Amino acid sequence: MKSIADFFSSKYQALQSEVAPVKFSEYWASTLHFWGRAWWIEISTNQPSCLYYFGPFANSKEAEQLMAGYVEDLESESAQGIQAQIKRCKPDKLTIEGGNGQHDSKLAYAL
Repeated sequence: MKSIADFFSSKYQALQSEVAPVKFSEYWASTLHFWGRAWWIEISTNQPSCLYYFGPFANSKEAEQLMAGYVEDLESESAQGIQAQIKRCKPDKLTIEGGNGQHDSKLAYAL
């Protein structure tokens, strides 16, 4: 039978193994963003005419896993003409209204 100390020690270790990678991933994504090498989800909508950026992400796989959730959120708000892509860029703004998809991101690479 495990002691209470062993029980809490194992829970603490499990929690740390889950939390530490997230913090490092966030730090790494911020570093990549600084250098313009982070991955972003770019979503454009026709109605309303907007361009949205979600990120930064440390890698394209992480962005790909979360992209459907962002699209679903926009669909639930009745956005129409939704197009999404994952790209490396350094957006100046996270939401850009109007402009028919024109944006100010620097050095964009589509996935």
